[in-house]
Amino acid sequence: MVVAVNKRSVMTLFCDTTDIYGHQIRFVLAEKGVTAEIEFVDAKHLPQELLDLNPYGSIPTLIDRDLTLYEAHIALEYLDERFPHPPLMPVYPIVRANSRLTMYRMRKEWYKAYHTIIDAPKSEAAKEARKLLQDDLTAISVMFKEKPFFMSDDFTLADCYFAPLLWRLPILDVTLPKVAQKHYLSYMTRIFERPAFIESLTDDEKKMRA
Repeated sequence: MVVAVNKRSVMTLFCDTTDIYGHQIRFVLAEKGVTAEIEFVDAKHLPQELLDLNPYGSIPTLIDRDLTLYEAHIALEYLDERFPHPPLMPVYPIVRANSRLTMYRMRKEWYKAYHTIIDAPKSEAAKEARKLLQDDLTAISVMFKEKPFFMSDDFTLADCYFAPLLWRLPILDVTLPKVAQKHYLSYMTRIFERPAFIESLTDDEKKMRA
């Protein structure tokens, strides 16, 4: 068996310019102040170097020395543990477990809806996905009156999951009721004006809210 070897000495993230999971990782890298090379690639024409290191030929892929991570949520937790300051996961086990469950539900429900809309925006499935997002985001909007961040008094990894999705609502054609928009306004301002979030945006992502 031939084992592929990473020849790069600097942490490298392979992603494209609009992928929501790559955005998550870039956001965490910026929050941590981690120096990394960002290689923007076409998902349909991946470089051989990446194909040699990632058995699934997928992006985003984070490479750190001899480690290759091709699942975004694993990459995010790895970065939080590898670079512990500032910490983005709760300290207490029960709170940490609840945070992981929250992010899991985002992936299973909201991110699934996101991909349904992106893959076939005019389909009946996309219409249902838009309604699910609108209803769910409206239902939880009131919690932002009580906490400055996502179910927390502190900025956490859950915000790094949630913010890229909120940023993309205009391109998903998802419009929240005015009452919900009012609840989200201060939160979105707080997150979207963070220097790390601004740094994480690609030119293509900036156009999503131009």
